[in-house]
Amino acid sequence: MIHMTSWRTSLATGSLLLLACSLGVQAQTTSNNSQNPTPRQAATARYEADKKLCAEEASSEARLQCRRDAKTVYDKAIAALAPAKASTQPVVCTTCGKVTAVRVTEKAGDSNALGLIAGGVAGAALGNQIGGGTGKTLATIAGAAGGAYAGKKVQENMNATKVWTVSVRYNDGSTAEFNYEQDPGFKSGDAVRKSGDGLVRN
Repeated sequence: MIHMTSWRTSLATGSLLLLACSLGVQAQTTSNNSQNPTPRQAATARYEADKKLCAEEASSEARLQCRRDAKTVYDKAIAALAPAKASTQPVVCTTCGKVTAVRVTEKAGDSNALGLIAGGVAGAALGNQIGGGTGKTLATIAGAAGGAYAGKKVQENMNATKVWTVSVRYNDGSTAEFNYEQDPGFKSGDAVRKSGDGLVRN
């Protein structure tokens, strides 16, 4: 019973000393000077001393438990001396970025044969009223051609739509543009990220 109390007291005292040593002493180069051991040397010496105390236990069960406790204290002391792992770098979101510009342009609408025919008829009618004979015929043809072109342009303007083009610079330095048929509500400087074929606020 005396031995049991002795090694447990010794282990507890050794644990406290090793903990204080590992917290207060920086890792240093190995020294042959026994007066100034490194924390690792101190832990090893403490472990060897504890194992000698364990050998004095009366029963094999007590000796085994004593060695287990001594090894646990030693392992904790060595683990406390291990350098901290470098923190991993944060992952860069390659689909995140900022809006650099928003432009609004007009896209010409589609035209069909109806606009050409209507414009041609109107132009021919106007041309037919100019001059007489061959001149009248030429005026009618010219009026029909001009009217057809004008009719096409009028129809394109009537069907014109607005396009919002949003320019983005991603965190990795790459750029992209996204087109919208309606105002997406973004402005320069907004933090966004790509989602599908478009952008969402980040």
